[in-house]
Amino acid sequence: MRVYEGTVLVGDEAGKTANFLVENRGRIVHVGDTLPQEYGAAPRTTLGAKALIPALADTHLHFMSHALFVSGLDVRAAVTIAELKETVREFTARRKEKIIIGFGASAYGVAERRLPDRTDLDEAAGERPIFIVKYDGHAAIANSAMLKRLPARIALLRGYDGNTGRLNQEAFFAATDFVTGSVPLPSVLRSMLRAADDMASRGIGMIHSVTGVGFPLDLDVTLESIFARGLRNELPYRVFFQTMDVKKAERRALPRIGGCFATALDGCFGSEDAALIEPYSNNTSNRGVLFYSDEQVRDFTFAANRAGLQIQMHAIGDAAFDQAARALDAALTDFPRVDHRHTIIHACLTTERGLDLCAERGIFLAVQPAFLHWSLEPLEYLESILGDRAYRISPLKTMLKRGIVMTGGSDAPCTLPDPLAGIAAACNHYVKSESLSFTEALALFTRNATRGSFDDADRGTLEVGKIADMTVLNENPSALKSSELGRLSAEGLFLSGKPYRGGQSLPDLLARGILNRRRKI
Repeated sequence: MRVYEGTVLVGDEAGKTANFLVENRGRIVHVGDTLPQEYGAAPRTTLGAKALIPALADTHLHFMSHALFVSGLDVRAAVTIAELKETVREFTARRKEKIIIGFGASAYGVAERRLPDRTDLDEAAGERPIFIVKYDGHAAIANSAMLKRLPARIALLRGYDGNTGRLNQEAFFAATDFVTGSVPLPSVLRSMLRAADDMASRGIGMIHSVTGVGFPLDLDVTLESIFARGLRNELPYRVFFQTMDVKKAERRALPRIGGCFATALDGCFGSEDAALIEPYSNNTSNRGVLFYSDEQVRDFTFAANRAGLQIQMHAIGDAAFDQAARALDAALTDFPRVDHRHTIIHACLTTERGLDLCAERGIFLAVQPAFLHWSLEPLEYLESILGDRAYRISPLKTMLKRGIVMTGGSDAPCTLPDPLAGIAAACNHYVKSESLSFTEALALFTRNATRGSFDDADRGTLEVGKIADMTVLNENPSALKSSELGRLSAEGLFLSGKPYRGGQSLPDLLARGILNRRRKI
């Protein structure tokens, strides 16, 4: 048993605060402004100027990809092409991998305002195959040696450009499948353990990971499932299988299906292939790409909804968002369900009709507020391709007022998994009227996040009876202005009342993961 004294932000809908919280055997047994006498002798933690909040969550990230990239070549900090090339040169010189995988190339982070191309990477990496994924996770650049290693069929897919080495759309997805399959599994798992520890240091006590990028026999899904079950800390890790094959999810007894990749309905703004109703402002012949027909999306949603699965689909442009909302509406008409919690991921550019359907049907939106202040895809760029539509992106307050449930994530590795940064961004939308209060933004990454995976009965708020998953903040956010929220940081994570312990070994992870078949994922 332990008593916490100080500022306790309960995280409920009313925004309640308390002076005391008592944890016993992993559950919260008291929350209030006074401490009952029966708990007076219990060990006490005095928070002082700090604050206790529900454990934070990330409700949409590509965890395995994030783990690989954060442990590998990261070019996001490069401010010129020359600096990027030097970063590549130094990294390849000290690494022995057969294929060098990198992340973070952006035309907006470098002075030249262009992406590196095949010849740049040839100069930097020589004959070492190198594959650098763009900052948005929807395109990549390969050097000549890498292009030669790719299966010949990839050159026939949409989005393949052998001259520049750039891979978009279907060519990118297929190349990613091939490249990620080349990474030794022990290296992948060690990277994932390090990434979990890093996320815990940011106060993250729940992970919703999308997986399934084309490994043979869906080995990546198996690997993440073992990882989720093998964590020694009681970290809720929920696996979302990126497939439109309902039977695959059912065979693995997964209650949910979807994400990006195979369940992405369109591309992204960075590659100008997010599907739009009206053409891009800088290219009137381009409306982006819908990867599936309305009929294909409806077939998928009908089958998954009838199977009782929770559905998630990626939609960034307004045409894709509208397609997703209409398909989910049709599926729920075909087979009504009250508490489905189907979700549209991103929902960057929306439509009135789509928002109406989300509100009426109880469709959740998994949003990424950090996109609003993303140096690798700045507002200036969005204005250049979307015009005034740039100011309609992620209308958070509008969504909230309609009664739509939003959950918060990072889309890592696109932005770092850092809910506090996401909260600060949500409270400082570049359209001021679309900004949220701290209490509203906190809900995205706590209470609503647990609703997004049916975990809200036990987690998401600091209420009596719930599991004591808690994050300690360095300051009391209630005392800060919205412009000061960027100062917040996590100073501790408790799961079931116990401090998070990092440094788990790979053998321990595998043993637990193989034996612990009953653990929820």
